Amino acid sequence: MRVAAQQTRRATAQHRPELQGGGDAYALPPRHGWPKLQLMPPARYPNHHSQSEPADLDSLALSPALRALIARVEPHYYRKDTILIQEGDVGDTLYVVLSGRVRAFSRGSNDREITFGISGPGDYVGEMSLDGGKRSASVITLESTACAVVTRQTLLAHVAQYPEFAFELLALVIRRARLATATARQLALDDVYGRLKSYLEGSAVKTDDGLLLMRERVTHEEMGFRLGCSRGMVTRLMKDLERGGYIAHQASGLALLRPLPPKW
Repeated sequence: MRVAAQQTRRATAQHRPELQGGGDAYALPPRHGWPKLQLMPPARYPNHHSQSEPADLDSLALSPALRALIARVEPHYYRKDTILIQEGDVGDTLYVVLSGRVRAFSRGSNDREITFGISGPGDYVGEMSLDGGKRSASVITLESTACAVVTRQTLLAHVAQYPEFAFELLALVIRRARLATATARQLALDDVYGRLKSYLEGSAVKTDDGLLLMRERVTHEEMGFRLGCSRGMVTRLMKDLERGGYIAHQASGLALLRPLPPKW
């Protein structure tokens, strides 16, 4: 048993760089309602699905400094529902998403959740703890995901060579602070429909033929996480909008056929 525990800790430290140097393997606190999660998968596993393969970096809008940072480290592969970052932990690693998607969220003592954002290829998470403070949110994979895992030491060496990357990090922090302000305002002042309306309109882009189209495939459960409501509430509102001729599901995504009503 003791040998097995030591092997688990060594494997954990190998795949979670922030745990190197000792300490027990990571575990979720014993709180009612936590889902059963795969916490620490192997950094690489041979039978991962094709969607977890790193995306072609040439197809992503990455800055030269970010490309150089990714090239400094080996990619790690994670299964769906893997906790990468746990709120309240002390860590100093940055995760650059190469393929797949991750969700940043916080969970209260009553098991209610709020989603701060969903990140995909080319995005990075974990920057808020680079000052040595505690993690301000949890991050979980939504599907098979590949990440470049960057430690603080690696990042410092990279910034010394590419000083412009420090401004990229600063710009990211500012964008996320603005998003957090907007989210707090919506939760405090808007009802669920108002938040759904803002989300749909903000996510849709105008196509060449003038159609507003939301290309991102998002489940009603994921919408509920983002909007701070139940999946059932999202489903009812979306069905009402579809019956009213405001939205329609198409092969290329969700189309907004006409302006959404201000109230519902």
